[in-house]
Amino acid sequence: MKYVKDKEWLLKKLPEKNIKIIDCRFSLAEPNKGKEAYLESHLPGAVFFDLEKDLSKPASIHGGRHPLPNIEEFVGKLESAGIDDKTIIIAYDNGESAFAARFWWMLQYLGHEQVFILDGGFKEWKDANYPITAEISSNESTNFSIRLQKEIIASMEDVKEVIYGQLESGILIDSREEKRFLGIEEPIDKKAGHIPKAINKPWFEGLKSGLFRQANEQQKRFADVDPSKQIIVYCGSGVTATPNYLALKEAGYQNVKLYIGSFSDWISYEENEIK
Repeated sequence: MKYVKDKEWLLKKLPEKNIKIIDCRFSLAEPNKGKEAYLESHLPGAVFFDLEKDLSKPASIHGGRHPLPNIEEFVGKLESAGIDDKTIIIAYDNGESAFAARFWWMLQYLGHEQVFILDGGFKEWKDANYPITAEISSNESTNFSIRLQKEIIASMEDVKEVIYGQLESGILIDSREEKRFLGIEEPIDKKAGHIPKAINKPWFEGLKSGLFRQANEQQKRFADVDPSKQIIVYCGSGVTATPNYLALKEAGYQNVKLYIGSFSDWISYEENEIK
């Protein structure tokens, strides 16, 4: 798979100076748990990036629960981690894939192509008895060039164009579990349901036993999605939609965008319809 690497690949790469490992472990229920786990043990040389402190900025009235951080500040953190334009980056979480995929997507957005996800995350790595450490490595500061790929991010206006545009301009994919999509359950957001015209492709169906499905299996998942149309993926807050974004790219889809504010941004506007 193009964007996903297995633990054996990373094990061979560990001695190389040009590779940087990013620990993205996080728990939505216990926000400090990821950092605590990192301090206890992590992959050798790994640098910790927190979903809410590094990969997001504080939520406000609009923008969703996990809006993008200030880009200059985020790049500063990348530079402090020793990441430059030529660095090969591999991100991991505990195997859920969503938190690592959020970091992966953000690097794609910044125009960094050599960024990957560790398949199976920390759990697979540890279960294989591969090396872990509690040592915090120091990094020399670098320079990182921003080459924003604005074509991979969708605004609320882009979503409205898909819904209300005169032509069938695109496809909306809701990445949440079916119960939330249908409005049967809503444990997080203030309103239940989904954005009009969206179809449901739960993000976790792109994985099997904690590992990403192969490209041909992803193609079967999205067999009813027209590759010639603009595709916009969303979830609750722009995190769990990123594994679907990655899966679509693995399956060969080219015109894919992430609605970063997702459902939590959509419902922050009283006038927006909900199905």
